[in-house]
Amino acid sequence: MNSRAFAIEVVQQLQQAGYQALWAGGCVRDQLLGLTPKDYDVATEATPDQVRNVFGHKRTLPIGASFGVITVLGPRTADPIEVATFRRDGAYSDGRRPDAVEFTDAREDAMRRDFTINGMFYDPAADEVIDFVGGQKDLAAKRIRAIGVADQRIEEDKLRMLRGVRFAAKHQFEIESGTLQAIQQRSAEISVVSNERIGAEMQRMLADPNRATAVKLLRQAKLLAAVVPDGQLLFASEDQWQQTLGQLQALQPNDFCAAATILLRPVLDSVGADAIMKCWKLSNDQRKTIAFASKQQSVLTDSPNEPWSQVQPLLLSPYIESTIAVMEACGDEDSVKFLRERLSWPEEKLNPEPLLTGQDLIQAGVSPGPEFKAMLTQCRAKQLDGELTTKEQALKLALNNRS
Repeated sequence: MNSRAFAIEVVQQLQQAGYQALWAGGCVRDQLLGLTPKDYDVATEATPDQVRNVFGHKRTLPIGASFGVITVLGPRTADPIEVATFRRDGAYSDGRRPDAVEFTDAREDAMRRDFTINGMFYDPAADEVIDFVGGQKDLAAKRIRAIGVADQRIEEDKLRMLRGVRFAAKHQFEIESGTLQAIQQRSAEISVVSNERIGAEMQRMLADPNRATAVKLLRQAKLLAAVVPDGQLLFASEDQWQQTLGQLQALQPNDFCAAATILLRPVLDSVGADAIMKCWKLSNDQRKTIAFASKQQSVLTDSPNEPWSQVQPLLLSPYIESTIAVMEACGDEDSVKFLRERLSWPEEKLNPEPLLTGQDLIQAGVSPGPEFKAMLTQCRAKQLDGELTTKEQALKLALNNRS
């Protein structure tokens, strides 16, 4: 049983127990767009306790029970399903989640959601779409529109501003004028959202093939400068801004770190990768990748003409693929071709065993100290550049150059 079949089964079991149950949200949107949903959510009139009674306590997790959400576990071949009781939300004092919820019916549940395209339900048993918010009409018009009053939807959860941009870019929709205006007016309030949530949205946008559209919309919505330290530097020069958009468009792999390097290049020199990591709550590995790609791109751009001893260590870096992706997007075709060709070399050719080791130096009477590493580094560089071919040559050079 796959996730779709399990989601149908969950609805059927709730319906057989006498409760209205429907697919809800993104899975309905994706299905209507002809896409395969990544996951399935179920909304029902059954209360959390009733949901647990239907499926049993061993198959359910009450992690979100205070908000009316029960996770139902299925077979190993299917993802768990979140089953949420129809509800209306109370006040959002933290700009993220409601202080309290009240169980209600499907119509009111739809009205609390963010955008019309995410506010539809689907009954898989009856093969029927239930649409209280005009989501089907907006899907057909390729439009992102807030449910009800846009300003109120944003007041409840400020992250909806970024989500609206992401949905518009991903599906190549436009943002309805009233919704866009509300986002623009409240854009500075994105600062109340946690770094983790902002970072997650930025990663989704920049790892998507429509990343250039997302970035343009972020600027139009006045959000880009609000989510990037010194963000105004990103479009201080219109020529540079257009170049950035072109490079984001040209970027082939869905590589977040490569896209982030291209986008953030104007601010990395002033704020550094550490500030971006903190602002977006990135992993340490992501920070290192962005820092490496930003710093080493200029070195590798002229790699066919650089000494091999300078290029080879960079090719062994775990961050090299993102760096090459950035170079490719920037049009450095000759250098990319050269680097790809070198990376295809067998391991023993790309990274041959050193002619001289620390043990060799110790056996020759050299005591470990400050000059030790320098001697090995010099010999390794000359080995890679073809100036040394034997251990004897390397040892002779090292000993002759002792201070």
